[in-house]
Amino acid sequence: MANKQFLSDLSERENVDDIFVVSDKQLRKNRNGNLYLQMRLSDRTGTVNAMMWNANERMANTFDNGDYVRVEGVAQVYNGAMQVIVNHIETAEQGSINEEDFMQLSVADADRLLQRLTQLLRSIEEINLRSLADIFLSDDTFMEKFTAAPAAVKNHHAYRGGLLEHVVNLLELVRLVAPLYPQLDGDLLLMGAFLHDIGKIDELHYDRDLAYTTEGQLVGHLVMGVCILEQRLAKVEELQGEPFPDELASRLKHMIVSHHGKLEFGSPKVPMTLEAIALHQLDDLDAKIHSFSQLMAEDVNSDSPWTVYHANIGRKLYKGLPPNSPSNTETRRT
Repeated sequence: MANKQFLSDLSERENVDDIFVVSDKQLRKNRNGNLYLQMRLSDRTGTVNAMMWNANERMANTFDNGDYVRVEGVAQVYNGAMQVIVNHIETAEQGSINEEDFMQLSVADADRLLQRLTQLLRSIEEINLRSLADIFLSDDTFMEKFTAAPAAVKNHHAYRGGLLEHVVNLLELVRLVAPLYPQLDGDLLLMGAFLHDIGKIDELHYDRDLAYTTEGQLVGHLVMGVCILEQRLAKVEELQGEPFPDELASRLKHMIVSHHGKLEFGSPKVPMTLEAIALHQLDDLDAKIHSFSQLMAEDVNSDSPWTVYHANIGRKLYKGLPPNSPSNTETRRT
């Protein structure tokens, strides 16, 4: 079998002939009324936009979002990003698909992260929060979704298992930061970090392609997360035979609904407790480090220490000089 042609390795004007996952399929009309097909192709190394000119409805209906498709075409740089101009596309034969080529997070990595998640949550000492953590960890249906869900559709950790990876990173940050600030409740912050994005298990669809569910579009993961939390709080009360502390429950809900930090970013409330402020900052840190690192890794300016300009973040990013570049060597000698 020929070596896989990964999206991250594509270069300008390179012929493309391989299998990818297709998503976000849209049949559109150009200014002249002619149909074209816009879609996204992905593998374990990333995602690119793809265009097929002179398309038609019959051809577009031969495959669905989430299908493995064999694509023939040409790679080209457009607006600073790689895209594929598709000449031919068809559903891939099942025997030609290697699932590992499309898993950004390996099974071994996912198992390791799950073990670490369990360890960190069971380090919580406050009895009510510890009981709540145990309720989640013992819920097989919830944990199956939680370990499979992405953290986003596009921006950061946008792949199966991405939510698990993001949350474990965040819990590790909490363990490092909380001891530096005695005024923070470390157990509360740890539990809030675990809970902040739990609504994404139902907000997003993540079989193979990533998309929003109908409920996700209409309600959103902040509200959905609070609903999931309330269901589990009721189970804690049932098992313990006594009410879960009202203020503790309110603080947890506040961390969920405020973690985006600003009203214009989708939070119905801004952070108003120390733990909510810390959660927002740490969440933003992990998301930005991941997304910016990905922009650098996927940058098409391979010969430049700078990435292309990214309008969505309002800047270029500096990748640095290669270790053996003349400028770097000269600087070290002086």
